[in-house]
Amino acid sequence: MDDPAARFIFLWISLNAAYAREFGHEMSERDQARDFIARLLQCDKEKRIHAALFDTFSGPIRLLIDNKFVFEPFWTALRTHDDSEKWRESFDAARALAMRAIVNGETELLMSIVADRLYVLRNQLVHGGATWNSGANRSQLADAVAILSTLMPIIIELMIDCPEMALENDRINYPWIR
Repeated sequence: MDDPAARFIFLWISLNAAYAREFGHEMSERDQARDFIARLLQCDKEKRIHAALFDTFSGPIRLLIDNKFVFEPFWTALRTHDDSEKWRESFDAARALAMRAIVNGETELLMSIVADRLYVLRNQLVHGGATWNSGANRSQLADAVAILSTLMPIIIELMIDCPEMALENDRINYPWIR
């Protein structure tokens, strides 16, 4: 498929289907994703996710981390007309945290930061901030597609091969019914 926006959205749907849990107020979507990442990494004995993040995609991940346009506090400041530059302090702190994760090989922390940045990109596409086939966000979109295209097969294999990935009360939200 030669449509990066569509590829990203379809890959995001697969990721969302992998970590989504029953709807409720017990856990935010971000908390669900972080819990899912932690469980995935416990199952990843061969450190395939680590290799993808630190070896295969170290450059694109650094670009995502350095890009204010996939950093939610930047957009919040813009929407609320906050010209205090507090978002910049938050951005610099988040970049420093991400760089620490890279230097120290902290896969869970880095994966969580990358997921947050990808979520902002997802919101831009789904909620209209970046329109189909436009010039906006193309470089980070290409990187995001490459990252998710590599991670999703690993994630699916880990989910299939690792019984620890199933929680006692996990249910498919919208199962197929005949």
